[in-house]
Amino acid sequence: MSEPTISTNPLYMLLRTGEIEQFNARRAAGEACDLRGCDLRGLDLRRLEARGLDLRDCYLRQADLRGIDLRESLLEGASIIGARISGTYFPASLAPEEINLSLLHGTRMRSG
Repeated sequence: MSEPTISTNPLYMLLRTGEIEQFNARRAAGEACDLRGCDLRGLDLRRLEARGLDLRDCYLRQADLRGIDLRESLLEGASIIGARISGTYFPASLAPEEINLSLLHGTRMRSG
């Protein structure tokens, strides 16, 4: 497993600068975004349209994920230690224990 990366992808940079609505609009228009393994720690990602996002191996430490629907996102290997997750939907393939271990201890989530 490698360290989380700071991507040069323009859509990733929108997330880093808090421009969630523009990120959502550009994705809806068909622009591709590779977030696999990216550093998303501490970002406010509320309002993110996450359907179909590949968030595998992402580092989401202390990110604000409140209210996000991640049911159709790929989260294998992601870590959410200290993230704010109130109202967040997670994929059914993730056991509650996996989510809790990642939230409290930073373990990488594994799908069942």
